[in-house]
Amino acid sequence: MIRKEDETPMSKKSNIEISVAGNVERSLRQLKKKIEREGVVRDMKRCVYFESPTQKRRKRLMRAIKQNFMRMVSQRLV
Repeated sequence: MIRKEDETPMSKKSNIEISVAGNVERSLRQLKKKIEREGVVRDMKRCVYFESPTQKRRKRLMRAIKQNFMRMVSQRLV
């Protein structure tokens, strides 16, 4: 999802549903994984702390480098 820079991180609404059938601990683990995949915590942190445009670019670059490296490792190119 591409988000505009002027859009606030808290404007993104998440609706995460899990079914609690017997094992509550398992359901809690599922909830935590879904929250992590959705990026809810990351967006909340982004809202709390100011991040300069330079820091944003650097984070994006570092994430791209890491993803590229992991892709190369999975294809056994490294």
